[in-house]
Amino acid sequence: MGLTTELTGGVLDGAKLAIARSVILHKWADDTRWRTAHDPRVAAVVAAVPMASPIDMASLAPPRVPLGLVRAGRDAWLAPHFHIDAVRAACEPHCTLLADLAEGGHGAPLSPPPVGLPPRAARLLDDPPGFDRLRALPTVYDAIVNFYQTRLVCCPAN
Repeated sequence: MGLTTELTGGVLDGAKLAIARSVILHKWADDTRWRTAHDPRVAAVVAAVPMASPIDMASLAPPRVPLGLVRAGRDAWLAPHFHIDAVRAACEPHCTLLADLAEGGHGAPLSPPPVGLPPRAARLLDDPPGFDRLRALPTVYDAIVNFYQTRLVCCPAN
């Protein structure tokens, strides 16, 4: 539901949960339509710190196109166990872990890193102590480029 409704262990957590559930049920309780999309122009995908909850995991076994993943081990926004690890388990062996930024947080794959974030967002997106983006990211970006170069067929120049 966003940073405003973040659960903090405070006295308002129960109310935040109740409001979130109420809004979700109001908006989507009667919506049982299955949604799928296919764009033939998409020939490969790289997902950095993906959110698992909106994905039908069965749709990833195997994925329609080559799928590369970038993991951030200290992601405080999308806990790896519930998100990227679930995505990876669903698509293996048909997906590729391109990089595991063991010390990286949710914003680690971004370059440049976001600046001037409000405190709640900064806590979730700023680099955790010990993460050295200058050392880690060139290897990640090289792996992403290589993934696309080896999986995309390019057309000859006109």
